[in-house]
Amino acid sequence: MAVTKEPTLSAETVREAIEAGQERLRALLPGLTEAAVRAPSALPGWSRAHVLAHIEGIARATARQARYALRGELVELYDGGRPERAAGIEAGAVRDAAALRDAVGAALDESAAAWAAVGPADWSRPVRYRDGDLRTVQWAWWRELEIHTADARLGLGPQDWSHGLCHHLLSHLAPRAPKDVHLVLAATDEAFRREYGATGAPEVTVRGHLTDLAAWLAGRDPHRALECRRSDRPAALPELLDWP
Repeated sequence: MAVTKEPTLSAETVREAIEAGQERLRALLPGLTEAAVRAPSALPGWSRAHVLAHIEGIARATARQARYALRGELVELYDGGRPERAAGIEAGAVRDAAALRDAVGAALDESAAAWAAVGPADWSRPVRYRDGDLRTVQWAWWRELEIHTADARLGLGPQDWSHGLCHHLLSHLAPRAPKDVHLVLAATDEAFRREYGATGAPEVTVRGHLTDLAAWLAGRDPHRALECRRSDRPAALPELLDWP
């Protein structure tokens, strides 16, 4: 897989990006009315309240991973696994706007406190989530926070994602690339190119702004249209595989 100009982000840089993302979301919460939380989100079948309930849940879950890791203990991301996660989202989504605002704000407070306690020597501490370490969870929380803030349609979208986050998504989501083609993603707003798959397969090249390439690979609607060519002819965008 060929890559050009992919930055390496330190844990401190990602922590600062998360703090900024949390504050952006927090600033949007006071404007949430009852009608607003019942409006559709960008995710099929989910209202804005569902997305906010999910952000609340994953904020608390990742914060808990950090707290337990600092004590040298392992704990599941969600008690009860995905069924309990889904049940928590459904239960949280029926709350009124004021309760949702308070719950999300409290979860962001809990997250901020948990990650502020992580020191430079702690990032390699093991966690249960994906049998990784605290960096694994930190990256996961950054992805969840930024992607689902965009899904909530509160005024911020994938076009507002930082280039650092986009580079991370284009790497993390590499398993979504189809296996039967040689996929090339080429940014038109910076010198960046990433290739996925076997070089002997038919080549499919997708060009566009970096944020739009990341949005597409993340399963979200690009802000601007992407150009796709297969064997140097115009083509439809290929079908992506499941999330890793």
